[in-house]
Amino acid sequence: MKTSMMLALLAAAATPAVASAQSRDAAAKALLASPKFATAKASLAADHERIVADVIKLTEIEAPPFKETARGAAFLEMLRAEGMSDLTTDAEGNVYGTRKGTGGGPLIVVTAHLDTVFPAGTNVKVRREGNMLYAPGIGDDTCSLPVLLAFIRAMKAANYTTKADIIFMGNVGEEGPGDLRGTRYLFTKSPLKDKINYFISFEPGRAGEITDAGIGSKRYKVTFTGPGGHSNGDFGIVNPAYAMANAMVAFGQMKVPTQPRTVYNVGLLEGGTSVNSIPFSTAMTIDMRSPGKAELDAEEQAFLALLPPAVAAENAARSTAKGKIAFDAKKVGDRPVGSTAHTVDIMQIATAVTKASGFTPTYGPGSSDSNIPMSLGIPAVTLGSGFESQRAHSLEESMIVDKDKDVASMAVGLATVLMLAGAK
Repeated sequence: MKTSMMLALLAAAATPAVASAQSRDAAAKALLASPKFATAKASLAADHERIVADVIKLTEIEAPPFKETARGAAFLEMLRAEGMSDLTTDAEGNVYGTRKGTGGGPLIVVTAHLDTVFPAGTNVKVRREGNMLYAPGIGDDTCSLPVLLAFIRAMKAANYTTKADIIFMGNVGEEGPGDLRGTRYLFTKSPLKDKINYFISFEPGRAGEITDAGIGSKRYKVTFTGPGGHSNGDFGIVNPAYAMANAMVAFGQMKVPTQPRTVYNVGLLEGGTSVNSIPFSTAMTIDMRSPGKAELDAEEQAFLALLPPAVAAENAARSTAKGKIAFDAKKVGDRPVGSTAHTVDIMQIATAVTKASGFTPTYGPGSSDSNIPMSLGIPAVTLGSGFESQRAHSLEESMIVDKDKDVASMAVGLATVLMLAGAK
């Protein structure tokens, strides 16, 4: 039997999944080896200094939770300068523009988030030390925004057309208190909510890091109240701080699964008026996380169940003559669990491009904007935008500038977008 005939028979006998993976691998290699992509990658390399300059520019526009307007306006103007159409600032504050396709393709959202964790007034002036840039928020996720602009310029330099319309976006509310409000609005209330076929979120990191599942989280602020009083004159009455302490101890002793990894934390403590006053109010804000929906739901119920006994124990331990301890548990964060199957186009393409580029794909759950579409069954991934950052969410947050490594990783993200969009 001729070799060609044997190969044909083997191909015909291959399972659809294997055949699909093989075709994805071949297509990824062909795209990366094409003269057009060489031009696009050369554009990224020539653009590197500008990308870094844009990172600095955007970092120095502070973007605290719920106050991303100034940075959003600046990024929208950057999108305008790249010739994007249908420029929009939506009702939640997301900003975006569209790179029109030729038609017949899916609608793809490519995004990075505008907000940082740092409050208004934080010094966000960037300082440079060798190949390191330091400033709060420079990595997470400011460094990804200019990479999206560089993708647009690279596609133009290589004269790429795509079947798909691609929306390039800076979204709001990814960090803690924002509770994914930007993407939540995008997929549940915005004019685009029933039109998006694929979603790619970019976060700091080198190529190869593929987030294929969303770690869900439940966050509560629990306020304990009581009569309050003088530490001496009212000694012996109930104290909300002790009730809160009972709850904290019980919370810290909760048993949770190691697989899937399920965790919890007490992050904020508040209350009291002075050292010699029995507080009339104290509060704790807690975080619970898991990539497993059943495990996260069980963790939430276990936490809520320990609160009444903690309060009852304090009411039984001291005098309630001037009033009892009560509590109010308010949910302040709810990130849904979700995942993207490795059999769908977006995941196969991300994997194929990563491997064909010489990187080893690694998969794992994360807490990112992709949680929302994943939870709704819309194919989504979160990828590294190219820059490596360190000490995220600290005042010493930093970004490494290494042109060769940066460009090599950016090219993987660009190729993934191109292949998904049906580029020619």
